[in-house]
Amino acid sequence: MSEDNAAVLSCCASCGIAEVDELKLKECTDCDLVRYCSDECLKEHSTYHKEACVKRAAELRDELLFKQPESTHLGDCPICMIPLPLDLKKLIMHSCCSKVICNGCSHANKMREAEASLENKCLFCREPAPFTDEEVDKQRMKRIEMNDQAAMAFQGLVHLNKGDSSSAFEYYARAAELGEMEAHCKLAEMYRVGDGVEKDRGKYLHHLEEAAIGGHPTARYNIGCGEERNGDIKRAVKHWIIAATQGNDHSIKALMDLFKEGCVRKDDLAAALRAHQAAVDATKSVQREAAEEWQLRMKSV
Repeated sequence: MSEDNAAVLSCCASCGIAEVDELKLKECTDCDLVRYCSDECLKEHSTYHKEACVKRAAELRDELLFKQPESTHLGDCPICMIPLPLDLKKLIMHSCCSKVICNGCSHANKMREAEASLENKCLFCREPAPFTDEEVDKQRMKRIEMNDQAAMAFQGLVHLNKGDSSSAFEYYARAAELGEMEAHCKLAEMYRVGDGVEKDRGKYLHHLEEAAIGGHPTARYNIGCGEERNGDIKRAVKHWIIAATQGNDHSIKALMDLFKEGCVRKDDLAAALRAHQAAVDATKSVQREAAEEWQLRMKSV
């Protein structure tokens, strides 16, 4: 921070009073350009500050939006600690603890229990596995009462599949407030089409961006598609490169299509392809391959 900026932030932007031990200034809630000594000063100065504030707030939002997430919204399997694959069919969610485990760990545990004639238990919390859908629902509602965001999001999906969009929206909204990225993604889609709620493009984009910031590659790919439709190829490419490095296949295809049109540099595409392959390879393991082979054998029986 420059000396000039430091001097500006040390005084109220409206009345000019300096910050002292007895008086702590508060930053503008939308930007980091100015500070105020009171709500009254903030209101009085808003007319003069509005234009710069809006511009800076957009810059800060872009800095956050285009920052490469450390991982996808799924994170790592809590058992093997290997990144979870983006294919939801390869994931297992336990209703007792709401933990998402990879199919490799789940399969290895089932084989271990079968060989030793052990009771089927959750691999994470060691609770006995429920036998009926009623028991599963009861466990999930118990988790919801404990403000479990993953359980809330799953309950939203349950209602959505039943055609109860209003109830689904309520559960997704609660889960999103707690930081569930899949819930943000679902809310975005509901606002886009007006399912269970009135259409709202602003809220659609907000939830989609929140999901992307939280590491949801599909949400980021969709934002890129929107930018392409709006004619901003540069922003679309930036989004697709980030999503591609998370293992998103659709983003790689989109980048390859733009490369053919001369809108993506060869070096950038090559780097994205390497990063994409590395992300996909990072989700592989011997146990997961064994689980897939077993599932294929069961389908052929």
